[in-house]
Amino acid sequence: MQSSTDLDGLTDFFGRYGSALTRGDVAGVAGCYALPGMVVSDSYSFTFASPAAVALSFLGAAPAYQEQQIVAAHAQMHDVQWLSDVLAMVAVEWEYLDSFGNAVPGERYRYLIRVDVDGPRITTVIATR
Repeated sequence: MQSSTDLDGLTDFFGRYGSALTRGDVAGVAGCYALPGMVVSDSYSFTFASPAAVALSFLGAAPAYQEQQIVAAHAQMHDVQWLSDVLAMVAVEWEYLDSFGNAVPGERYRYLIRVDVDGPRITTVIATR
């Protein structure tokens, strides 16, 4: 069983990641990924092997957040399964807030996280329901 410090580290990590996503900070988003990384959904999968490739893959997300006027993203961790001392599968439901203070329906993902000396990094993202 992992300690509350481990959960606090994951909470802080997803806070930084959500902030980078909603600010359109693609370099910040890229810094949250271990390389190589992968994204998987029902209709597509892709991999990336460099920070530039991660940044390019998220360039399309920034306009979507701006269009919906999303200014904040909060990750609700529903389940954390430690697979090893450094790998965790984390079920996250994102809660978004728009510029008017309204809740915007979020998305659900499972993240395979690797924790190394630099902290948590995403290795795989799986879109879920």
